[in-house]
Amino acid sequence: MGFQKLNRDFSNEGLKCAAWLYLPDNVENPPVVIMGHGFAAERVFALPAFAEYFVETGLAVLLFDYRNFGDSEGTPRNWVDPDRHLSDWKAALTHVRALTEIDSDRIGLWGSSFSGGHVLCTAADQSVRAVVSQVPYVGSNEPVKIPLTFKLKVIFLSVLNRLKLTFTGEPYWIPVVAQPGELGIMTQPEAKNYWSLIPDTSDWQNRVPVSILTKIGQYQPINIASRVSCPVLFVVGERDEVTPPEPVCECAKKIDDVEVLSIDCGHFDVYSGDVFNQVVTREAEFLSRHLQLCGTNE
Repeated sequence: MGFQKLNRDFSNEGLKCAAWLYLPDNVENPPVVIMGHGFAAERVFALPAFAEYFVETGLAVLLFDYRNFGDSEGTPRNWVDPDRHLSDWKAALTHVRALTEIDSDRIGLWGSSFSGGHVLCTAADQSVRAVVSQVPYVGSNEPVKIPLTFKLKVIFLSVLNRLKLTFTGEPYWIPVVAQPGELGIMTQPEAKNYWSLIPDTSDWQNRVPVSILTKIGQYQPINIASRVSCPVLFVVGERDEVTPPEPVCECAKKIDDVEVLSIDCGHFDVYSGDVFNQVVTREAEFLSRHLQLCGTNE
């Protein structure tokens, strides 16, 4: 099935969120899937392949960059903050509901990694038909034991960040991907595979403001999962080191209408090759079924 790819940017708090609207040919008022990227990524990091597969099955797709990322406006760049991200998801929903090209009563959400938690939080507060949460960050029900040395380092870096912002207007940066044992967000051995997602033409920088260190421990999508009333498909990587499978499976137990696709793979394997083919096929089937692609509205 052919499709069109249109610019359908929207704004949030005065800043542009860049968005592409994928529309399938010869499908009148198709259902739509809203897609957002992971932690410090951009929409071009392997996500167009999912969007193109979905649109070729007859689903419309809105794929967007958060503020401060990719083609969207805002500084500092790569500002990861779950509250800001969730605000952009809400703005994307409002935007989609006003589009005339799609059926605004049939909306699904798709998120991967960090945005896999965002779609759960969004669905807990907004009316949508279905959610795909792929290798998601959900937090944990178990208390996390944080070494005192790390706590002290976070305090020191937070003070340093405030000083740098005051005197230079720039935040203190830390790497997104670092070697095991180094300071960074993703330091697991498999984190090196993150680089495979980045297009050769990208000017993406491997850094995020250090402020995320004081935010991420408080962000617990697992705590609101029971409020999600629509069907949810979780994709779990059984060898995932970045977002381990155990908390995801615990999160799935909190949702009444849930399906779990568990695959013998790591965190980044879902974006390419045979694992991608397996995952995207199941996701498209799930979304088509619950967005009633071949049926009528309830």
